[in-house]
Amino acid sequence: MLTCRELTEVVTDYLEGRMGLADRLRFHLHLGMCRHCRAYLRQMKVTARTLGRLSEPSLPPELRDELLRRFEGWKSARR
Repeated sequence: MLTCRELTEVVTDYLEGRMGLADRLRFHLHLGMCRHCRAYLRQMKVTARTLGRLSEPSLPPELRDELLRRFEGWKSARR
């Protein structure tokens, strides 16, 4: 069974359909017992839908490259 924290860490995989059958089952079992995570999932769906309607901002190439570099550094530091 997933914990609430684990669910929040894999919610993007779930929403993007990148979760295997066993993990999806664990995800759904947790949702069935946790109203807070059900609310969180609804919020994530609304957020993704809303963000999907936004146009991509035009950034100067230097700023885009800097943001990507920093994001990669942040991801590496979390591992």
